[in-house]
Amino acid sequence: MTTTPVVVYIDGGARGNPGPAGYGVRIETCKGDVEAELYEPIGIATNNVAEYRGLLGALAYLVENGYQEALIRSDSQLLVRQMQGRYKVRHPRLQPLYRQAKALEANLALVTFEHVRRTENTAADHLSNLAMDTQESIGTP
Repeated sequence: MTTTPVVVYIDGGARGNPGPAGYGVRIETCKGDVEAELYEPIGIATNNVAEYRGLLGALAYLVENGYQEALIRSDSQLLVRQMQGRYKVRHPRLQPLYRQAKALEANLALVTFEHVRRTENTAADHLSNLAMDTQESIGTP
């Protein structure tokens, strides 16, 4: 079990909305050292679905690797406010993703969500673009 908090940057995107989509995650120590970088193409999806898939990828990694505390930063104000409970999740495609995220979050002692500007999320954005590039190079399912 890792009690040292980590900082997690997440991003998801779609080329077209919906379109070929992917997510990127960068996990850093509180000192800024890179712990892990994750990215995955996810098929045809919307930007919001891709953002949630990035969150799910990050939370699953944290749970699997025994982390207990995380600051999750995203440039998706919608996702952040929904996870903070400030906005309701109304879209039917986001509701199951939200429930999965809350279930994973419950395995951690403390998760804080913070909205950041896109300029502060460039590493995760780069990774999500790698995921979309990978998908486009193998063909969209």
